[in-house]
Amino acid sequence: MQAHYQKAVASIVPQTLYVVATPIGNLADLSFHALAVLSRADLICAEDTRVTQQLLRAYGVSARLISVREQNEQSMAERVIAALAAGQVVAQVSDAGTPAVCDPGARLVTRVRAAGYQVLPVAGPSAVMTALSVAGVTQSDFYFAGFLPAKSGERHQKLQLWKEVSYPVVMFETPHRITDTLAQMVLLYPQRTLMLAREISKTHETYLCDTVSEIQSIVQADANQKRGEMVLILYPAPVEKNTELSAEAINIMQILVQELPTKQAAVLAAQISGENRKALYDWAINAKKLSE
Repeated sequence: MQAHYQKAVASIVPQTLYVVATPIGNLADLSFHALAVLSRADLICAEDTRVTQQLLRAYGVSARLISVREQNEQSMAERVIAALAAGQVVAQVSDAGTPAVCDPGARLVTRVRAAGYQVLPVAGPSAVMTALSVAGVTQSDFYFAGFLPAKSGERHQKLQLWKEVSYPVVMFETPHRITDTLAQMVLLYPQRTLMLAREISKTHETYLCDTVSEIQSIVQADANQKRGEMVLILYPAPVEKNTELSAEAINIMQILVQELPTKQAAVLAAQISGENRKALYDWAINAKKLSE
C-alpha cells in the first residue's frame, strides 16, 4: 500500500489544478491518489471548508483551505491562477463526490485552462455511477438530469418529457421535494419502475426499487425515507409488444376462457404464449360481444 501511495505522490505535478473526487459518505472510499494530492496541495478549494476540514482531519492532513462556491467561483479563480503561477499545487473538491457535476468547479476549471495551466482529474466516488451500478439497467446509454426543477410546473414539464423514453433517467432530488416529485410521477407513469437510492455509502443507505406508485407508498409510510441525499433512477418505458395475436395464442385463449374468468385466462394465456396480455383480454371481450 505504501508503494502505491508513494507512486501517487511522485506523480503530482506543480502548476496544476487537480479536481479531486472525495467520499460521498464512507470516508474509507478516499483513494490513495486523492489522499496524495490533498496531502501535497499548497491550496485546497473547498465548497464548504468545514465539511472538507472533517475529511482532512480524519486522514491527518493539514492544508490551506479557501471557499470556492457557486457565488464566488469566478472571482476566486484569479486567486487560484495566481497560486498556480507561483508554482503551487492546487486541489478542487466539493462537499462530496466528483466536483463540477451539479457542484461548483466547472467555471474554475474553464478559467484555469484558459490561463494556460493544466487541469487533471482524480477519479473517485460518483453518486450517479454508484446508483446506476446497482440499478440493473441493461441499456448502455442513460440521461443525467441533475437536480429536478424546484418549481412544480417546470418539474412537471421535465418529468413529462420522459414518459416514453427508451433509456434510464438519473436525477437528484432533495428531502423537502421528494413527496411532491413522487406525486407528479404517479400521475404520469404509476407503473414505471423507479429506484430511490438514499444516503449512498452512509450509515442509513437505502435502495428502494419498485413501481413509482409503490415507492410513493413506502415514502409516505416511513418518514425516514424522506431524509438525506437522494438519487432517483427512472427506468425506461416498457416496450409495447406487437398486439397482432398469433393463431396459437388465440387458440389457447379460446380454451382457457371457457374454464376461467376472462382476466385470469388472459394472464395465463400470455404466460403460455408470450403474447400481449391486454391484447388477449381485448380479443376475448370482442369475441364475447360478437357471439351475443
